[in-house]
Order: sequence, then structure tokens, then C-alpha cells
Amino acid sequence: MTLESRLDAWSRGWRGPLFAALVALIAGLPGLPAMPPLDRDESRFAQATAQMLETDDLVVIRFQDQPRFKKPIGIHWLQAASVAAVSAPEDRGIWAYRLPSLLGAMLAAAACAWGAAALLGPRTGLLAGGILGATLLLSTEAFIAKTDAALCGFTTLAMAGLARLYAAHLAGGKADRWSKLAFWIGLAMSVLIKGPVGLMVVALSIAALWLWDRKAPWLKDLGWSWGLILCAAIILPWATMITVATDGAFWSTAVGSDLAPKLAGGQESHGAPFGSYALAAFLLVFPATLLLPAGLVQGWTGRRETGVRFALCWLVPTWLVFELLPTKLAHYTLPAVPALAMLMAAALRAPLGRIARAIGAGLMVLAGLVLAAGAVYLQVEYGDRSDLVWTVLTALLFLASGGVGAVLLMRQTAATALVAAGTLGVLAHAALVGVFVPRLEPLMLAPRLERALEQADLAPRAGAAGPVAVTGYAEPSMVFLLGTATELTDPVGAAKAVAQGRPAVVEGRRDAAFRAALAALGETARPAGVVDGFDYSDGDRERLTLYRGAPIQPDAVDQADEADEPAPPETRP
Repeated sequence: MTLESRLDAWSRGWRGPLFAALVALIAGLPGLPAMPPLDRDESRFAQATAQMLETDDLVVIRFQDQPRFKKPIGIHWLQAASVAAVSAPEDRGIWAYRLPSLLGAMLAAAACAWGAAALLGPRTGLLAGGILGATLLLSTEAFIAKTDAALCGFTTLAMAGLARLYAAHLAGGKADRWSKLAFWIGLAMSVLIKGPVGLMVVALSIAALWLWDRKAPWLKDLGWSWGLILCAAIILPWATMITVATDGAFWSTAVGSDLAPKLAGGQESHGAPFGSYALAAFLLVFPATLLLPAGLVQGWTGRRETGVRFALCWLVPTWLVFELLPTKLAHYTLPAVPALAMLMAAALRAPLGRIARAIGAGLMVLAGLVLAAGAVYLQVEYGDRSDLVWTVLTALLFLASGGVGAVLLMRQTAATALVAAGTLGVLAHAALVGVFVPRLEPLMLAPRLERALEQADLAPRAGAAGPVAVTGYAEPSMVFLLGTATELTDPVGAAKAVAQGRPAVVEGRRDAAFRAALAALGETARPAGVVDGFDYSDGDRERLTLYRGAPIQPDAVDQADEADEPAPPETRP
């Protein structure tokens, strides 16, 4: 049985979407239990969800005592349901918060296969979904507990429903109710997860199709009456509750302090010039990089074909918007990647051109080299001899994926090249995030700090006096692992915590001030451990010292409180 006949067998009916979802599961699963909580967004999302479960407040989003008015509630509700079903907030197991992201990636791959099958045929649909599920971008977001994989899943579901509606109309029929239901649910959930992003993708795609065809009679068959009611039923309850609970502050903060700065400039030093995403695409879609040039060529030569036209109307305006935005992060492009996967899969229906094969092979080798070099760099900077075996294995797998894919592609066996390179690429990614990166101890400050507190019998979650006071280090992953009550303070506050019998964690640059404050309270430092490492969020080397608590007389603490108070202003007669 040939590869093509196997693909035909696997793509019949619901087998195609299910197989694509399986690819996404295999690609995204290794990092889910292995990677520690990541800074900063993942741990902020997870901590806010944990606080919702701890306080039974499922409306207002908070990080410790600060409101977090940036994104809507959708991902927090999904994470809360996951944690309630398979874990508990006090366990602080990040894997439970990541399950919605993994399921979102699986939904994206399945929906891509389902929608593409209606326009390009079942085999091409299966390949499109499989390509999407294996991409480095989606398989990485699949194990990170934030909005992007779930957003991609629901946005792709909406676009898949739209694709089936579009295909049915062009064939002279009407779309089934399941396609319409998928569209409206996908659209509503994308809004509930990340506000206007999913709606923007859908609206731009519809507008582009309307302009291309110069008509859009199929829009009348979208089920507007009940569809809008369904959207309102999903979105409006929380929107109303958060407006009342915060007196409208959520909306003014989310728009004025989060969305607007991203539109106006490179927020948080994440600016990049126009074209940055295009230059990075060969890495984002790895291990399908070998088909990237052929997919772009297919977009031009096949633009009059229904399925290719739909993919272009999805890809081009959305990608351009992200390129025009001054704030750029790799995952922003994720809602457009399914359309690119459709074009790459469509290119496999005919033999690839010589130039497209040569450029694809070159880009594939380059991607393998870049990713292998990244693994070597991590080993040199943060690894030790015990990590060497996994460094070599990870680098060799990336090199093999690039090399084998390039060689097979040049031999004009593009489908075989895709499967071989994809298998090796998924294995390389699994080795990277499932074993190699979690072994790089200098990068794992918060998990090592948690272990050090437990070994010193100072962890509040294990029964020690708490909360832990921390000065000089405030990464969200630490708050998530040590608990909501973790006190982020200054050196004087850390000294008071020790005086009250609580443990303190002091970063090296604050140590002198901490010891001075401790001496003012009549106490001496009692170190219980040291954690050295690298804070990858801000690029600083950190040295965290753990101190044991030693209770003193309450009046001494009161005197210290009085000493901290500012002197009253002088008055003139």
C-alpha cells in the first residue's frame, strides 16, 4: 500500500480530523508535564485561575491583590474547569492548567482538517491539519497555559464552519446546521478568550472573500438570527458581571492599558519591523518548512481555485495586520497559520516545481541548523556534563529532520519528505521540551527555590510558618509555586518576616539592606540555603538566599514599624 493510498484511507469521514488531532496531541504532549511553570504570562494566567478557585470568584481576574484587567475570562474558566476536574488549586500542578491549551491545539488541527476537506478534498484536509498540529509554533503553545492555543482552536473552528458554508454554496447546496453551529460557537469563544482577535480574523476573511468574488450571497445562510443570540448567550453574561463588579474599570484598563499600547508602539520592548513574521515563518512552521515556498507558489498559481482562494483570503489580510502592528510576538500569527497549512497541503496535489523544491530544501536545512544551534547554545550557557547526551540527541534530531526532509524533497517525493521530516521534527521538539530544557537547572529558579524551601522545612504548603517574604525577586512562577499569600516586599519587610518567625528569600543585591534591617531588629541572619540561576525574563543573574525565621518580642517589631514611618513635616510658627 502506497503512502497516498494510506492517506486516502485515513482521511475518510471523521478519520481525517481525528488523525490531525492525534498529531497535535503527540506533538504538544511531551512538554505539558515536563516543563515547569513559565514566566511571565503563563504563570500569571495560572495564578489568577488558582485564585478564582480559592476565592470562588469566577468573575474578577486578580493576581494576588492586584486586578488583572487584560484579557477576557474565557481561558480562566477553561483552566478552572480543568483543575477542578483533574487536580486542585492547592496542588499547584501546572499541567492541569495547560490541558485547555493542549485541547485547543487539537481542536485547531481537527478543525483545519475538517474545513480544508470541504474545499480541497479529504486527503489535503488531513495533510493540512497534520501540518498545523506538528508546527513548532502550535506544538509549543499547546503546553503553555495561556490564551493562544485555545484562541487558535476556536478561531480555526469558526473558519472551518465558514469554509464548509462557502463550499456548500458554491456547489449549489446549503451548509448543514453543524457547520453553522461550529462557526458561531468558535466565534463567540474566541471573543471570550482574547477579545477582538478572533473576530478580526473572521471579519477580514469575509471582507476579502466578498471583495474577491464581488458578492457574498452565502452570508445569508449563516443563521444570523439564532447565531447572534447564541453569541450573546456566551459572551454577555460575564461581560455584564465584570462591568458591574468593576464599575467599568475592566474595559477601560483592558483597552487603554493593554490593547492601545500594542497598537501604538512596541509594548514591553516587543517591537520589530514590518516583515519580521515573514522572515521567521520558516522556523514557525517547522518541520513543514520544506513546503513553505511551494505553498506560496500554490497561493499564486491556484488563486482561482475555491479552496486556495479561501485560504488566501484568510491568510493575507490577517498576516498583514500582524505585520503592521508595532508590537510583535511569534504567537500573534497563530490564527493565520492554519490557512498557510492549507496552502502547503494543497501544493502536494501535484509535483513541486524545481525552484520551489530547491528553496524548500535550503530553508529546511537552515531551520534544522538554527534549531540545533539553539540547543547547543543552551547547553553551553546553562547546561552541564549530565545534559550533554540530551543536547546531542536533540541537536541531531533537528539536523536529521532538516537533512532528511531536504534530501527526500529533492528526490521528488514531497509527501514522503513531509512525513519523514515531520516525524523527526516532532521527536526533536519532544526531546527539547520534554527532557532537555527542563534539565537546565540555572533557568529553573522558581522550582529550585520551592524545592530548597521544602528541603529546609520552610515551605508553608508543607506546614511551615508563612507566608514566605521575598525581596528582589518577583517572578510570577514563584508566586504560583509558593502560593497566593507569598509576600513580595522590600528588605525591611523581609527582615520583619524573619523577626515574626517566617522564612524570607533575599536576592543578592538586596542582601546588605536586609541584614542591616535585621540588625536593627536585634536579629542575626540565619541562612538556610542558596539558589543561583538566571532569570530569563529580564536577563539577570540571580542569587537567592533563604533565611529562617526567628521570633522576637512584639515590641521590637513595633519599634521597627515606628522607625519606618516618615517623620512628621516641620511646622513654622
